[in-house]
Amino acid sequence: MKNKAIELFDTTLRDGTQGEGVNLSVEDKIRLAKRLDDFGINIIEGGWPGSNPRDKSFFKKIKSINLKQSEICAFGSTARKLSNVEGDHNLLSLLEAEVGVITIFGKTWQLHSKHGLGISDLDNAKLIERSVAFLSKNGVRVIFDAEHFFDGYQQSESFALEMLDAAVNGGADTLVLCDTNGGSLPNNIYDVTRKVVERYSLPIGIHSHNDSGLAAANTLTAVSAGALHVQGTINGVGERCGNVSLATVIPNLVLKMNVTTKTDLKLPNLASLVSFTYDIMNMHPNTQAPFIGKSAFAHKGGIHVSAVMKNSSMYEHIKPDIVGNKQRVLVSDLSGKSNISFKANELNINFKNSKEITGKLISKVKDLEFKGYQFEAADASLELIIRELSGEYSPFFTVIDSNVHISHGENDSAKSDATLKVLVDGDIEHTASDGDGPVDALNNALRKALSRFFPHLKDVRLTDYKVRVLNEQEGTGAKVRVLIESTYGDESWSTIGVSKNIIDASRQALSDSFNFRLAQISKWRKKSGEELQSA
Repeated sequence: MKNKAIELFDTTLRDGTQGEGVNLSVEDKIRLAKRLDDFGINIIEGGWPGSNPRDKSFFKKIKSINLKQSEICAFGSTARKLSNVEGDHNLLSLLEAEVGVITIFGKTWQLHSKHGLGISDLDNAKLIERSVAFLSKNGVRVIFDAEHFFDGYQQSESFALEMLDAAVNGGADTLVLCDTNGGSLPNNIYDVTRKVVERYSLPIGIHSHNDSGLAAANTLTAVSAGALHVQGTINGVGERCGNVSLATVIPNLVLKMNVTTKTDLKLPNLASLVSFTYDIMNMHPNTQAPFIGKSAFAHKGGIHVSAVMKNSSMYEHIKPDIVGNKQRVLVSDLSGKSNISFKANELNINFKNSKEITGKLISKVKDLEFKGYQFEAADASLELIIRELSGEYSPFFTVIDSNVHISHGENDSAKSDATLKVLVDGDIEHTASDGDGPVDALNNALRKALSRFFPHLKDVRLTDYKVRVLNEQEGTGAKVRVLIESTYGDESWSTIGVSKNIIDASRQALSDSFNFRLAQISKWRKKSGEELQSA
């Protein structure tokens, strides 16, 4: 590999939006561009201005944003007709975007040029050369994406290379080899990339798709073969199986291959950048994603946890905080004493009779998980159990009676009402409330009942609600597991309830949620010498 820095090219705003279920507004794109810039990405591909009004609007608005290090790039294709290159709508739209970098793609697989475009090999080469030349003469940096290059090279090496020659003759600044179908193997990527690197003096890039699950391997292999320009999306989204994930490639490049990047990257911000991207896309993150997934440094088996507590490198290939992640120990029916001890240390809980309490905790957790509870996704409920057995916590309230009523009116409209009694320090509050559904009504009634005692709860919000049937063969008598996520400001926590009655399971999870928030407030106040007062 040439001793030069790697250029990072993010196409989340363009290729990423071609993924199923991905839809970004102009403002979404601008917000994400700012974060990519702050992280240290060199080039951000903003979209195809010749294809839709939204991308045109993005390029117009991004001009007013002062990016610190990233360049904005516009994307498009070669001209449609040889006879009208300088009047081609697509090429003119690229120039109208007023950016310093433009990427255009051209056909480098004979199958596409002959059967897709229906033109001769010579005309395809001319189309590439003249399109690149038109843009280059207008003072922009031109990146040529050689579409389907590896498939094209396999069919006809001479044709694929002649198309690259045409781009070079037109004045292209960078040649990007695209595994557009995502079907190539690493050994083929290496051999072909190496030959191309040796043939041309300008930088060679790699653009991999993940249809064979090899996008990251193919990208790293291309870099080993001499590629200096890496394209991908920050979280791997994209058409079909997605593009290569830069969140996987970047740590491997920097931490494993020890390559230099063109800018200093804020690697500890990687996990939060990916999380932000998923949030903007309104998508669930991949919890098992390498490096940055929630489960990437999570340990469940007791033997593993015992080893990690002695030396984390036994089961962790890097320190999690390097990429902004954190080590997690899961407590489940597979847990041993090491899991409980780790969790207690994490929560700053000191057991007076550690062996006895640890044993009780293990037994309780295993018994509850046998009944259907699952604490991997309900840390707050688990923390309450640990603190209660250690003597640090007792519930701030108890729901002693509850009733939820659903009535149907005209036009099949449904109405939900909940009544309940709450016991706080010997005082009973009896109240009622309605809601959009039975769980919402129960949540509103519980919040209303507690507000007299604990006004601090008024800003707690229920943000996610999941139900899973545990033993489906039991039909309507099956147990259900309810998981609730609650937030207060930037904080979030998850609680759990299990029952054959979905309302009862929801009540358990809601009660844990409010109790957890009160326990947090109590803990902070005790540190400052105050006590949690019930209004």
